[in-house]
Amino acid sequence: MPNDFHDFNQRIIDEFRANHGRLSGMFEGARMILLTTTGARSGKPHTTPVGYLPDGAERILVIASAGGSPRHPAWYHNLLAHPEVTVETGAFTYRARAVPLTGEERDEMFARAVESDRGWAAYQEKAGGRVIPVIALQELPSDGPPHVNAGSMAEAIMIVHDAFRRELALLREEMSATGSTLGAQLRANCLTFCHGLHNHHTGEDIALFPYLEDRHPESAPAIARLREEHERVAALMEELRRAVDGTVTDPAAARAEVERLAAELEAHLAYEEEQLLPLLG
Repeated sequence: MPNDFHDFNQRIIDEFRANHGRLSGMFEGARMILLTTTGARSGKPHTTPVGYLPDGAERILVIASAGGSPRHPAWYHNLLAHPEVTVETGAFTYRARAVPLTGEERDEMFARAVESDRGWAAYQEKAGGRVIPVIALQELPSDGPPHVNAGSMAEAIMIVHDAFRRELALLREEMSATGSTLGAQLRANCLTFCHGLHNHHTGEDIALFPYLEDRHPESAPAIARLREEHERVAALMEELRRAVDGTVTDPAAARAEVERLAAELEAHLAYEEEQLLPLLG
């Protein structure tokens, strides 16, 4: 059985890395990361696929459910012993500090997870007296731009764009499935998406676009249009933030804002790829 489980995990890891975070089968469409911890006893690196929950600008959350086992998973013991971990999102790889949540914060975040997926409650019931840990993975500062898992700048753009497309598709599905109230986790998903997209566009505005204008002056009209599109996308993100960040939220209004953003963003990504990829080789 241990070898079967190891082989199952390794197949997921291999597919995740080969497809930059996109998985098939039972994990298709799931928010997953690869979490590499340092063995509590061995000191060796161990990589495990785990689901995660977006939680704003600085961190993501993972839940040590172990499928409802009465015992904590090995990776949880590892990060208690060695809190610095490596996170692979498919598009990016970064170092993070693992911080188990406690008290009211843990309970609030677990309740938020249950609200979005009742499967977490089933795991807690199955786990008996074990309180399932919720862990924040806080990205550590690094020198330079984010590390994209790509071999070229052109490939990096496609990988990052596809990651935004996948997350946007999930947001649209979640918005379509929501009822008369907008759950706290769905709000967090929307706000986290907006933050990530803002950072991406800021990086293009201050680094990529000037680089291309300097080396390819003929690209100036296209880049001017892309800057204008960034402004329109930023305005739509602000509308979405307002729709989901208030104390009283109208799900229909939030759905409409997600659809408006999706239409503008998908057209923008396609035009950017059409114009910039040939310049990047």
